[in-house]
Amino acid sequence: MFDQRLQSIILNIVDVSYGGENGFSQAIELSADTLANVKFVQEKKLISKFFEEISQDTGKYVFGVQDTITCLEMGAVETLIVYENQDTWRYTLQNTSTGETQIKYLTLEQAQDDTHFHDKETGVELETQEKTLIVEWLANEYKKFGCVLEFVTNKSQEGSQFCRGFGGIGGILRYAVDLTEFEEQEDFGDFYDDDDFL
Repeated sequence: MFDQRLQSIILNIVDVSYGGENGFSQAIELSADTLANVKFVQEKKLISKFFEEISQDTGKYVFGVQDTITCLEMGAVETLIVYENQDTWRYTLQNTSTGETQIKYLTLEQAQDDTHFHDKETGVELETQEKTLIVEWLANEYKKFGCVLEFVTNKSQEGSQFCRGFGGIGGILRYAVDLTEFEEQEDFGDFYDDDDFL
């Protein structure tokens, strides 16, 4: 029944209690030592470490494009985790009247909204200087931020959860960062009246 010619390439035999995809995942977990260098296992370990930081609420994690870029620029990211098919684009935009340059990270869907390409205060159209996939930009620039770049897939259960639930980009930080300090303060000038607090 079993072809003996295959015997020489068998690394490990494990018993699983499930069939289908769950059985496959269990077989991979049981064979983790044997398959230590296989990317799928490394990916699962990496994302599990990311989820562990979140579950323990250490503050040493970041996710979402803008927050991750903020932490990268601070040098706080130790391991940058990016979904290999991330569909976010990095736009370098220039205000033609003032000459100011700004960077925006937009999905193709967001890029359809013309308001992203106009100055909020003056309404002047912003000229696109450069448009690059964020995956390509990070692959070229990550060393400048002193971090390790890891690409992941959505093929494993953990990878799929990372892509769907955390936007497919995030990182494990060297130290805890409170990102609320970096959020732009909204102007509530007319919203609250001083008499409300007396």
